[in-house]
Amino acid sequence: MYAYDELDRQIVRERVAQFASQVERRLDGSLTEEEFRPLRLKNGVYLQLHAYMLRVAIPYGGLSSRQLRQLALIAEKYDRGYGHFTTRTNIQFNWPKLREIPAILGLLADVDMHAIQTSGNCIRNTTTDCFAGAAFDEIEDPRPTAEWIRQWSTLHPEFDWLGRKFKIAVTATQQDRAVLRGHDVGVRIVRNAAGETGYRLYVGGGLGRTPMEGKLVRDFLPRAELLGYLEAILRVYNLEGRRDNKFKARIKILVHEIGLEAFRAQVEAEYSKVVAAAPAPDLREFERITASFDAPDFADLPDVSRKLERAQAADPDLAQFVARNLFRHKKKGYVALTISLKSIGGAPGDATAEQMRAVADLAEQFSFDQVRVSYKQNLVLPHVRRDDVPEIFAVLKAHGLATANVDLITDIICCPGLDYCALATARSIPLAQTLSRHFADPDKQKEIGELSIKISGCINACAHHHIANIGILGLEKSGGESYQITIGGDPGDQYALGELLGPGLPASAVPEAIDRVIGVYLDARRQGETFIETYRRLGVTPFKAAFKEIADAVA
Repeated sequence: MYAYDELDRQIVRERVAQFASQVERRLDGSLTEEEFRPLRLKNGVYLQLHAYMLRVAIPYGGLSSRQLRQLALIAEKYDRGYGHFTTRTNIQFNWPKLREIPAILGLLADVDMHAIQTSGNCIRNTTTDCFAGAAFDEIEDPRPTAEWIRQWSTLHPEFDWLGRKFKIAVTATQQDRAVLRGHDVGVRIVRNAAGETGYRLYVGGGLGRTPMEGKLVRDFLPRAELLGYLEAILRVYNLEGRRDNKFKARIKILVHEIGLEAFRAQVEAEYSKVVAAAPAPDLREFERITASFDAPDFADLPDVSRKLERAQAADPDLAQFVARNLFRHKKKGYVALTISLKSIGGAPGDATAEQMRAVADLAEQFSFDQVRVSYKQNLVLPHVRRDDVPEIFAVLKAHGLATANVDLITDIICCPGLDYCALATARSIPLAQTLSRHFADPDKQKEIGELSIKISGCINACAHHHIANIGILGLEKSGGESYQITIGGDPGDQYALGELLGPGLPASAVPEAIDRVIGVYLDARRQGETFIETYRRLGVTPFKAAFKEIADAVA
């Protein structure tokens, strides 16, 4: 992991002291809520429906056991005993008291964490593949690039008050596990024909009110040019982006309105100015950062674990966990192990303080002190010996964390919705819990196979419903809650936005509607086909016909 130096710590401590002063002035009435709002947002503090919410930055999803234990302490002392992991790989505390938030920030600073730029119109947390540094198929570990971007973007004076929030993702694999084309900028690490490592850049992606797919703006960019080129992109956006209408203020709207070629020309022209004004970054700084991410001291192990094979043969639950929750590691004898935060009937992405401590202990003992947060709202132990999987599974089972459903229909991504969020127009957590119970049968989940459901409680799409195989959007209609269903979305290499099946439904009708949609798939699929593959082959028409039967019945 990247280790903070004294300058990093000084910046964080100064921000804590600054915000403590701002909170004090808000509490004594020296600052109005309107004056306080932009200040608290820059420190990750939202005013939700019932209380303030604090969003803590977890850069590119990486945590140490010490940091995770500190989050558990905060959840226990200042919240209601749990935290909520988000699709931005951050954690949110939903119930802190405003007067206690500076103390929370102080505890975060003790373990080199903060809440800077987790909200507001600035460059947000840079995300990456949750298997970074472990994945068998990566060109290189993408975390040094993500950290390089983090250091460049944190408190950047030119981009501190953008027209809207700005999100960047990085990956180093051919298979996109970071949703590159759903971001304002997507950065893919590639090699050119000469074997040089550099970057392919996408720009103008995003979800929310106007979902769009990111477009290729540069096919190959040498490493030394990355930060300068990002600066050029941000400058063009900062100068030319819409500020008259917040719903049209994202970079995707600018790219759409002026066209990709015109946007690219402006960026190239601006990049020439950047290069002329200052030399390229010293790559020794990138090398310094990279040194923090040296590979752990892996043992030389056989690729097959007889111990794990025997344990699986004796325990069907373990065998199912191994089949769903393990990911191929670059080092023989190791796996990356996903801990599902989607227990049947639970609130997706939530973890109790007790569970966080259990995961921290496992990371310390079995995964070189590393934990990752995935954008799918799960946790990952990235470097686990195959021999240790049975022991880890036993601990997870004891803490309600052994659900074997990764990428299955009950691995539901879900935003907090109207139970918490002031922007939400419908509840999302209760519907996620209902669907989780509805499809709880392990045999049924296995029969359906890989299928993603994502539920957003408003048009802002925090749960990525547009790019779900089955997406659900909750809206207010005539004083009640109505849920629109889309199908065919894909966050990966065949990036696609889902198609609307028909009118919104009451929550009570959603499970049966999804049953009908899945029924079409199960009846029509070919050998080995997933839901999304069957959908691409058939098109939306037969699914719409099945959905219409339910929509007509409740109309």
